[in-house]
Amino acid sequence: MEVKTSFPLRLPVDVKAWLAEQAAKNGSSQNSEVIRAVRERMERAEAQ
Repeated sequence: MEVKTSFPLRLPVDVKAWLAEQAAKNGSSQNSEVIRAVRERMERAEAQ
C-alpha cells in the first residue's frame, strides 16, 4: 500500500487558475494535475 502525506501549498493566482483549467480540461482533480506535473519533472531529471 502506498503511503500518502499532505501539506499546504501556496500558489500564485495565475498558476492556480492554470491548474484549475488543466484539471477541468483533463477531467481530473487539481491534486492529480499537480502530481502529474511533478512526476513529469521527476522523469526529466532522472533522464539527464
